[in-house]
Amino acid sequence: MDLDFKNELAVMPDLRHRLRQLRWFRTTFRGNAKAVTQHYGIEFEVNEEKLTRVFLDWVEMVDAHKTYAQLDRADFIIYSAGLALKELIRHAPVTVVDGSAVSCDADNAEIVAFWPEGFLYTNYCVCAIAAIFEQEFTEAPDLDHCADDLRTWWSYRENTREMPATAVAFLDRFLGAEPNWVAPDLVEGRLAMRSAIEAGRKTIDAPSIVPGPVR
Repeated sequence: MDLDFKNELAVMPDLRHRLRQLRWFRTTFRGNAKAVTQHYGIEFEVNEEKLTRVFLDWVEMVDAHKTYAQLDRADFIIYSAGLALKELIRHAPVTVVDGSAVSCDADNAEIVAFWPEGFLYTNYCVCAIAAIFEQEFTEAPDLDHCADDLRTWWSYRENTREMPATAVAFLDRFLGAEPNWVAPDLVEGRLAMRSAIEAGRKTIDAPSIVPGPVR
């Protein structure tokens, strides 16, 4: 996966909170699309109305569950990115420009050619996770080898077509975590969250929906 854009994200102060502002979400998403185009040659067209809907739905879901960040902040960051990935796949704000195609034989070129939009969405979320982890935990999580496996991407595309929430589980798998295939977007069903609750490290209040900033 092309993580070059991670370095651009990592220099933005307080990235975790900036990405919850519409203008930064749109700017960074477009920046990642440009980076993928530069790396692989394929060009994308972004529907701003759909991208805005992705953002609004994503922020609402994150805010509804943000109290779980008290249990395991690192896992909640990954979970939040998974929700963004789910909404990107569900709303499909990106199309490939007519006549555009992958024009290089770089790593993952066959995956990009197979599912360019899905690669773009996933690459954006992985870059965001890596940059936020570097800011807040020093080191980004390692990618599992399955992230470079075309057969996994076949399954990824087919499953998310039927149920977009499966994107949360596949993102976990790409990052080497244990996915919840039964209810992938259920935060309390995540292994890290269950372990934290069972260990009794912290208690959380009932989740409440608090609208995030839109700028």
